[in-house]
Amino acid sequence: MDALVLARWQFGITTVYHFLQVPLTIGLATLVAIMQTKARRSGDPKWQRVTDFFGKILLINFALGVATGIVQEFQFGMNWSEYSRYVGDIFGAPLAFEALLAFFLESTFLGLWVFGKGRLSPKVHNLTIWLFAIGTALSAFFILAANSFMQYPVGAVVNPETGRAELDGVGGFMHVLFNTTSVLTFIHTLSGAFLLSGTLVAGISLWWMARSIRMSGNEKEARGYWKPAAHIGLVSMLIASIFAIGSGHIMGQHVVEIQPAKAAAMMGVCESGESHKLVLVMNTSSCEGGQLILPISGLESFMATNHFSGEGSYLQGLDDVNAELQEKYADVYGADQDYRPNLTVTFYSFRIMMGIGFLGLFLSLWGFYLLSGKKILRSESVGKFWLWMIPLPFLGNSFGWLLTEMGRQPWVVNPGENNVFLLTDLGVSGNVSALSVGLSVVIFTLLYTGLGVVWFLLLRRYAREGINTKKKVIEYDAAADAPMSFVY
Repeated sequence: MDALVLARWQFGITTVYHFLQVPLTIGLATLVAIMQTKARRSGDPKWQRVTDFFGKILLINFALGVATGIVQEFQFGMNWSEYSRYVGDIFGAPLAFEALLAFFLESTFLGLWVFGKGRLSPKVHNLTIWLFAIGTALSAFFILAANSFMQYPVGAVVNPETGRAELDGVGGFMHVLFNTTSVLTFIHTLSGAFLLSGTLVAGISLWWMARSIRMSGNEKEARGYWKPAAHIGLVSMLIASIFAIGSGHIMGQHVVEIQPAKAAAMMGVCESGESHKLVLVMNTSSCEGGQLILPISGLESFMATNHFSGEGSYLQGLDDVNAELQEKYADVYGADQDYRPNLTVTFYSFRIMMGIGFLGLFLSLWGFYLLSGKKILRSESVGKFWLWMIPLPFLGNSFGWLLTEMGRQPWVVNPGENNVFLLTDLGVSGNVSALSVGLSVVIFTLLYTGLGVVWFLLLRRYAREGINTKKKVIEYDAAADAPMSFVY
């Protein structure tokens, strides 16, 4: 393997590891804020104990997320210096806002939330968790704006003297932040985050609901603590899955416009034509057609064009897209450059992500049925089933990122406005050896694997502990002079 391949592996590995924690933090921060708001408004200590339980999981996840995200930005300067040289003026701007505005907002108010319990007034303490939740969403927004620029560059011009892409003034920066690609990506990513966090809250709550009845016959705990928590998780799942499906549909049509090669690969459209059927399984080694197709004429075309048949349902095949790009960029990269992404990864990542989104919708409806009226879950086997559902949204989010990044290849900056584009193999650092990158890949993989094991064991440990219903709830005391302390 050369430095290019190893650098791509390193960035892919560290990104997937890091993205295990990110969506959970984004979604769970808001759900915990809702729980604490209920506790403050109702004055019910049950809600405060529920908040403390899921707040502990949030803190563990956030800490590991910070640890796994530290090396992300360093790779741009170390392994991808040519990429940074070319688009650093644009790409660095939203990342700077993320660090100086969003992350400082997160860390400051999370610290106040953790150590200010019982010292800050209930309203102020409640406000700190909401500001932390807003910070996580802002952090996602700025990072996704930077990534969306790589998917379709806007707001930038190429300086002919330096050969570098530069922001087209303040208006260009605003265009980078609020273009169609970044807005759709932000909505879709947040939907995935709330689907994941809602599934975790609902899964743990339903499992504990059945477990508390089986272990101690404590139906009061099941109804008083776990059913209300499960309801919050299920509402999050339902709303998020609807938004994920809807935004995904719109985003897929947008991808057809800005990234036709990715669109053709993820849909499995090998030959250009009208009224394409939906391919579920296909031979991705040569794009020779599907082995399993839904017998609904034009369904694939409808997903991409809103038309089942006719000229409006026309989709361009992958080989035709490749030939068109080869002709367009023959003078720049030669006539034999292959512009087709990895078909296997792109095709199946799309279907796994989409399938998990629909599964989340069905699971949420089933969960509401299980808890409808005065019913509670008593079956431990069903509770364990819900626990096994928790990893699925993690997979859905990860495969979504694989589709986003692998589908963009061979571009590190996909062609956009004002002729801003760059092939991946031209963005790698020229003076970094394969040996140094290979060693760092091994070290980071081992380190992240260790952190992943710690993350999983800590989450499992505190999830299994459950809620101590007899634990005294810390109350605000304006006259207290004790120092702030960690109370979770």
